[in-house]
Amino acid sequence: MVSCIPPRSCNNIFMALPHWVEFFDDLKNVRGRSQNTVLAYRRDLELFNEFREKHNDIMGIYQFMTKQKLSTRSQARVISSIRTYYRFCQKMGDKIPDLSQLRPPKVEAKLPSVLTLDDYKRLKEAATVEDPYKSARNHITLTLLFGLGCRVTELIQFNLTDFHESDSWLKVLGKGGKERAVPLTDHLLQELKVYLRQVRPQLAKDGEASILINDRGKRPSRVDIWRWLDAWSKRAGFEKTIHPHQFRHGCATALLESGADLRSIQKLLGHSSIQTTQIYTSVSTKKMQETVDEHHPLSDAPK
Repeated sequence: MVSCIPPRSCNNIFMALPHWVEFFDDLKNVRGRSQNTVLAYRRDLELFNEFREKHNDIMGIYQFMTKQKLSTRSQARVISSIRTYYRFCQKMGDKIPDLSQLRPPKVEAKLPSVLTLDDYKRLKEAATVEDPYKSARNHITLTLLFGLGCRVTELIQFNLTDFHESDSWLKVLGKGGKERAVPLTDHLLQELKVYLRQVRPQLAKDGEASILINDRGKRPSRVDIWRWLDAWSKRAGFEKTIHPHQFRHGCATALLESGADLRSIQKLLGHSSIQTTQIYTSVSTKKMQETVDEHHPLSDAPK
């Protein structure tokens, strides 16, 4: 069951938004949404509750969100959360407002920021430290991110029992508790085997099941991964911190440019919809256009 935070707002939310506890219990324990997704729903509905305290017309939510300086993407997420919540209330037997006109604003699709192979090599060099065991741990972290295209939440959940050495694959626990088997390249397989046999035993505390180990001998958190990437990005000379999702985008784009089909990439990344995977075709096309502009003999021809 998901608790309401901050505690002072609980009573007001219970009065304004019925089925609060049941809704979040359903999200987490029935629909299997991740903790981060549940927290995002809670933030959205707390904002909606703040709006409801001062407004009767639900359509005023758009102006309210604009005054709160929410981006178009954030507004779309809030509207989606409100609609999901009210559909749950309807399922519970409540009469709900007319939601036919409550539609998320159109969000312009942005091409993802992609990590290149050169970027990956720069980061890997920057992740080398004096302690050889921690260097190897840093390197396998980067290799798993780039080689598997996994989410950071998936990365920190890897257990020893998820690694199937004889068949060269790793079990990934994705969104909604969905499992997928991801094949390992020969390079990643060999690097992982060396890490598990020679490096991890020097870092892990007794009884720890996690493949990756933080500086305290335990499973790393999302904060650990972000902190490591921030330090390595600065050391490598990047203007901005390389974030985990850039590895995912880089992996998908590299596979597409090498001839992999969209369905295979969809299964590898754990996308529920092929439409999500198709955005990488735009990235690949853009890069191809830049290559043609740079290298084609007619690109500098007089007009």
